[in-house]
Amino acid sequence: MKTTLARKETVQRKWYVVDATGQTLGRLAVRIADTLRGRGKPIYTPHVDTGDFVIVTNADKVAVTGKKEDQKQYMFYTGWVGNEKYRNVADFRARRPNFILHHAVKGMLPKNNLGRLMLRKLKIYSGPEHPHKAQEPIPLQPL
Repeated sequence: MKTTLARKETVQRKWYVVDATGQTLGRLAVRIADTLRGRGKPIYTPHVDTGDFVIVTNADKVAVTGKKEDQKQYMFYTGWVGNEKYRNVADFRARRPNFILHHAVKGMLPKNNLGRLMLRKLKIYSGPEHPHKAQEPIPLQPL
């Protein structure tokens, strides 16, 4: 019996759309990351990008549980002494609402060139509209 490995030239990509309104951040990020990697496909190969495109709408309305809105901290460091900055989820929801979901999904993908290619297939929008109507995206089914 032969083992068949996927090739990037033969991968058929689909477009999926997700409405993030009221969905829990971590559970939604796992579903998106698995779709970007292609984990649900029978041709999944770890070293080949077999995933699909994902469009997320209403990213500013994603839910976090417990007290994470005020207590979860994102740290940024410029490299200079004393320039360590912390911001919580509430700050990002007001300034850059797409960052919250983007950061969560990015942490669930491989930390190499392949992971960066997969992250390019993620399109996040704060409002209910997106410019990808021509691709005819289908709704992403929950787990």
